[in-house]
Amino acid sequence: MSEWTPDISRLREFDDEEWLRVERAFCGRLMAYVSRRVADAQAREDIVQEAFLGAVRGIDSFDPVYTFEQYLFGICRNRAIDHLRRRNAVGAGQPVDSSESLPGMDDLAVEEDTPSQVVHGTDLADQGHELLVGVLREWVQETWQQGEFKRLCVIEALFALGRRNRDVWEGFGLRDETAVAGIKFRALKRMRELALRRDSTGQLLGAMADATGDAQTRLDLDVARAWREGRVSCPARYWLARRDAGTLEEGPRSFVAFHLEETACSLCQANLDDLGQAREGDLDPLIERMRASTVQYLRSRAHGSADGA
Repeated sequence: MSEWTPDISRLREFDDEEWLRVERAFCGRLMAYVSRRVADAQAREDIVQEAFLGAVRGIDSFDPVYTFEQYLFGICRNRAIDHLRRRNAVGAGQPVDSSESLPGMDDLAVEEDTPSQVVHGTDLADQGHELLVGVLREWVQETWQQGEFKRLCVIEALFALGRRNRDVWEGFGLRDETAVAGIKFRALKRMRELALRRDSTGQLLGAMADATGDAQTRLDLDVARAWREGRVSCPARYWLARRDAGTLEEGPRSFVAFHLEETACSLCQANLDDLGQAREGDLDPLIERMRASTVQYLRSRAHGSADGA
């Protein structure tokens, strides 16, 4: 059993049948995600519909460093945040989860740098982030295949949750703090090896280290950000389905439980909520409305291209 993924080239060609498959495959999990955050049923449907339309409009900018599911969830998250902010602005009083807020433009301002330095630094940071997301995914897959699920839990606790060595060792039945430090040291060493395979010159990692003068700290900070934003350790929907059915073996079950309960991954929680619901066609009206708006947009694009020709 494998997870279906859409053909990005067909989506970029605005193939309406491929987009309909996307809507049917992902509508339930996006609705489950929004339902945890927005109380109003009509608002939830509007957010999901806006998310799919936003995905159609933005598909040309899809970044393959992320999965298509992450792309969709990112748009849906932003629409949900926009909705909650609008409600707050009119006095509804429902707070936005700060862990899901996006950085403001003020966070990117560096008064001492020239525009060219800012652009160069941003390009370098983007390249480094993409490199590390790929490296972390490879490390997670490698560690999963080796059956080292305790190691995977430890590293997720350190990087995704920011826990300290002394807060981790007892929870995983390790000998002491030095055992945690050893796991972290070996993981970072392997990650550097994987990074050098992708960037044999070492220029990106070297430049990132030069930015702070502390290679160890800089790499750790980038790993933490890439781990969270890249969602590199999210189990495939197949593993969540097996966990829900009670057929998952002890090793992967322990990691999936940690990921869901301790890391509280919103994407995976939404997938699990969706898997646990017997919908019996209750999303069909919403899917039909989304299909209508998608087809209308696709036709407008087609007419625009014909006029331009």
